Amino acid sequence: MSTIFTKIINGEIPAYKIAEDENFVAFLDAMPLVKGHTLVVPKKEVDLIFDLDSEEYKNLWGFAQEVAKKVKNAIPCIRVGVAVVGLEVPHAHIHLIPLNKMEDMNFRNERLQLSVEEYTEIQNSIINS
Repeated sequence: MSTIFTKIINGEIPAYKIAEDENFVAFLDAMPLVKGHTLVVPKKEVDLIFDLDSEEYKNLWGFAQEVAKKVKNAIPCIRVGVAVVGLEVPHAHIHLIPLNKMEDMNFRNERLQLSVEEYTEIQNSIINS
């Protein structure tokens, strides 16, 4: 059984990808808390982030660090917050969330409804940052 993230990785479901290499992919969250909310996902389907082997775990965070820098350069924010929750999709992932106030990272907040144009603009600004 493959997760929604595996389907994105395999190109079965479209996503607004920000960065990708042979092991990891980053794409805009389909239900973002704020503009620029990005998910960083290992291509290897593993439910729990701590089940990655040590090298994969370190490399995932290194990849996330590079993506976070691009997000920070592209999206007006004080900093990029990080969360590992893992309850919504059984595939390890890191949330990168542009923050201007603590409430920006509250997962109980109503999610944004962005247009294709807004997603594309955010995607391009992050890719080109």
